[in-house]
Amino acid sequence: MITFIIGLAILVVGGLIYGRVCENVFGPDDRKTPAYAKQDNVDYVPMKRWKNSLVNLLNIAGTGPILGPIQGILFGPVAFITIPIGCVIGGAMHDYFTGMICTREGGLQMPEMIRRFQKKGVFWFFTAFVCITCFLCGVVFVYTPGDIAATQLFGFGGTAGEVSTWIIYGAIFIYYLIATVLPIDKIIGKVYPVFGGLLIVSAIGIFIMLFVTGNPLCELWGDQTLGGFDFKAYFTAQHFIPAFFVTVACGIMSGFHSTQTSLIARTIESEKHGRMTFYNMMLCEGFIAMVWAAGTMAVIGLGAENAGITMQMTESGWGYFQSVDGVMQKISATSVVGVVCKYMLGNAGGIIAIIGVIILPISTGDTAFRSLRLMIAETFHIRQDSVKRRLVLSGMIFMLALGLVIWAKNDSNGFNTIWRYFGWANQTVSVFATSSIFVYLVRSGKARFAWMPAIPLVFYSFITSAYLFNAPIGFSLDIGIAYIIAGVFTAFVLAGTVYTARR
Repeated sequence: MITFIIGLAILVVGGLIYGRVCENVFGPDDRKTPAYAKQDNVDYVPMKRWKNSLVNLLNIAGTGPILGPIQGILFGPVAFITIPIGCVIGGAMHDYFTGMICTREGGLQMPEMIRRFQKKGVFWFFTAFVCITCFLCGVVFVYTPGDIAATQLFGFGGTAGEVSTWIIYGAIFIYYLIATVLPIDKIIGKVYPVFGGLLIVSAIGIFIMLFVTGNPLCELWGDQTLGGFDFKAYFTAQHFIPAFFVTVACGIMSGFHSTQTSLIARTIESEKHGRMTFYNMMLCEGFIAMVWAAGTMAVIGLGAENAGITMQMTESGWGYFQSVDGVMQKISATSVVGVVCKYMLGNAGGIIAIIGVIILPISTGDTAFRSLRLMIAETFHIRQDSVKRRLVLSGMIFMLALGLVIWAKNDSNGFNTIWRYFGWANQTVSVFATSSIFVYLVRSGKARFAWMPAIPLVFYSFITSAYLFNAPIGFSLDIGIAYIIAGVFTAFVLAGTVYTARR
């Protein structure tokens, strides 16, 4: 528990200090924001700071800070330190600067931000890449809340052959379509603050119960074995770098967040609200990630025989197992959510927490599709000034998404494939964003602070390229060779960023 508490101290104290530094570097002022300068009552709509903050938290959270840490904590207590450090100097910094730059530049969406601060060829590549990322995000956040609702809330099997599965998926799609087409303040601005409150209360509830139950957590020092599972051995065998940082994207740093902060750039009333709305909400996501990582480690230590989970080696690697009527059954990471909720909060509290976890990805999926619609429309100059025009473009996007969901549900490895590509693409988007922040600071006469985006730029250039060349979804090269190629690629990215900034 000591390592966990140290990590929380890093998150809170480090966030307070570094958040102020980021704010001082950017220098928010009293100029009119796009919410007022371009107000159209659809996307450019002024909203209060507290509402924008909760909307942004729901936009960026998804199941990433839950499912990522559930799998990432298998690397051991090092997660309790890497999550807060990465969140403070990487993820929160990234979210703040992308949100503030898009606000000051007139409410830009990310492709247009890249157009202004990168070469033309980079812009077209990024536009295609980020659209695919948002599309995969939307698909993932139809699949995961649908499955959690089917299996954990309603008690269905959640299989492709059950009608109930497709009814639940269909309901999510219908909501997405409505939320994507209607003005941002009609649904998102009204219901998200309630959902955000539910999310925060659930996380705080699990956080408190970690101390009440007193379940042991591993420390960085000494033995790292709980419930018969050796976290240190897993750390050694699974290539912590880069695998951990792709697995635990949300909670540390996520490129997808830039597509969401750019949405809020059109609703923020004052630039001085940016620190709370962008930076501090990412700190909240880091807290959620740490709580779920700790909760998962606690139920692993508890063991399946005591209403927790047990780790067992299978043909495809380590898997989660739960005792059902005395029989060990393999469960997915989404089912671990239910185990943690019900053990920590009881049946009633567990159901409320599970509802919050279902809402979480839905509240990210709808804005992922909304961002995708806006980016496609603005890149190709497709007018979106009427419900009919927005409905036509959204309808085409959702038809493609439905096709991918059907494939993923009927392929035994379909979802895992989509999730891995989404995780890698998500982090790769952050490389473009941090490079553009670097260029912005240099061109704004703040070159002495360019080291701030340079740290995550260098780190994630290496992580994403090493993962691509080593992982089975990429080129499956030996990890040593992947590291060498990643080092060369990282040097190229940094040199290219410096050259672009000084042109």
